[in-house]
Amino acid sequence: MEEHKKLQNKKMNIVVLGGGESGVGAAFLAKKKGLDVFLSDRGSIRDQYKKILQDHAIDFEEENHDEDRILAADWVIKSPGIPKKAEIVGKINQRGIRLSSELEFAYHFTEAKIIAVTGSNGKTTTTSLIYHILKNDGYNVGLGGNIGRSFAYQVATENYDYYVLEVSSFQLDDIQNFRPYISLLLNLSQDHLDQYNYNYEEYALAKFRIAENQENDDYFIYNKDDEMSQRLLQSLEINAKMLPFSMKERQEQGGYSVGNELVVKLKEQFRMKVSDLSLVGNHNVANSLAASIAGKLLNISNESIRNSLMTFQAVPHRLEQVAVIDGVKYINDSKATNVNAAYYALESVKYPAIWIVGGVDKGNDYAEIESLVKKKVRAIVCLGLDNEKIVQFFQNKKDLIFETSSMEECVRLCKNIAQSGDTVLLAPCCSSFDLFTSYEDRGDQFKKYVLEQIEYKAD
Repeated sequence: MEEHKKLQNKKMNIVVLGGGESGVGAAFLAKKKGLDVFLSDRGSIRDQYKKILQDHAIDFEEENHDEDRILAADWVIKSPGIPKKAEIVGKINQRGIRLSSELEFAYHFTEAKIIAVTGSNGKTTTTSLIYHILKNDGYNVGLGGNIGRSFAYQVATENYDYYVLEVSSFQLDDIQNFRPYISLLLNLSQDHLDQYNYNYEEYALAKFRIAENQENDDYFIYNKDDEMSQRLLQSLEINAKMLPFSMKERQEQGGYSVGNELVVKLKEQFRMKVSDLSLVGNHNVANSLAASIAGKLLNISNESIRNSLMTFQAVPHRLEQVAVIDGVKYINDSKATNVNAAYYALESVKYPAIWIVGGVDKGNDYAEIESLVKKKVRAIVCLGLDNEKIVQFFQNKKDLIFETSSMEECVRLCKNIAQSGDTVLLAPCCSSFDLFTSYEDRGDQFKKYVLEQIEYKAD
């Protein structure tokens, strides 16, 4: 790539903001490519990441931002967890310094074909499913982005022909040239609005940036049933070949599901019974459709795609069944960090639910889920430092609302109020950073305290 050559020819001064998976991956790649690199984190850096920085002699600071050094950069790589409105980000923009995501940075150092997946819900599942389809067919493929090992770290250490990347709006905010061969926009719902001026369209347009650099020999897979996507597509110019999928109507080209059949129509046709899919729920039929279209674009056989869709195991923290104790089913959907995701989770529950909800509110509108909560939920258990918004919204709609401020307390309360035949569902609607380090930490703690009930019984 031309920019890659420019980077190598000029000793660029790279500054990385954020010392987590994304930031350390970017710093490691910069160091490997012989660029001057400095990493700065206003918080503390976890030991596992500090060791990588120290082992590779990467200059870094923690619990501080040396503004003079940061603002002397030629190129700043920003971790997606740092808000756009952060003071240091404003100063970087004022200076006119190039500001990019790790996604953009790593893109310049690989010739691999990229399949990039975004959307409000289902990103992790669909990304993992496409990776499974490719891996199962013998492709030399990496899995990264917002999942697993950072894209940049893999570009530095591996030599994959393909990457399947889960891509967030925060990563797409800071791209300039990132161009996937196949992009997927699964759906849109109101999420992260606190970072987009509480403007749904602004957030949705950030998602559409996944296709902005694509050309007519690339592909854009999108959801024909999604109202916001359809509205924005009327005014957006997409250069890639557009392929829709639908759960409502047959498509001449793309994919659809009618009755008990999943159908993909491209050069050749792929058909499969929905009942044969390993994943359950309508939203996962849509995810499987999108993944199947990507598989067919990469010339994977019908037989191989069918086998992959039948053998795929759901990812952790996504409708993950933890245990059944005394007739009560415990389900971990910690990744349900917005209202729409929680809607899918509640929709999939067949029995009365004890619903665990709460955390850092992102501008949620609980009216979207109100009717389903009335129908499916027997008790609401709030889990967060500030549960006021949830309590106020549901207090006249549900008799049983409880507040907890730790996972141990939450699971103990759920055990006491659950009855045989109930489902205890962790689908928080919110991000996790008030009480937990990540949604994974929240889900892992849920599983830990649920499984301790079994050990306690055994004793």
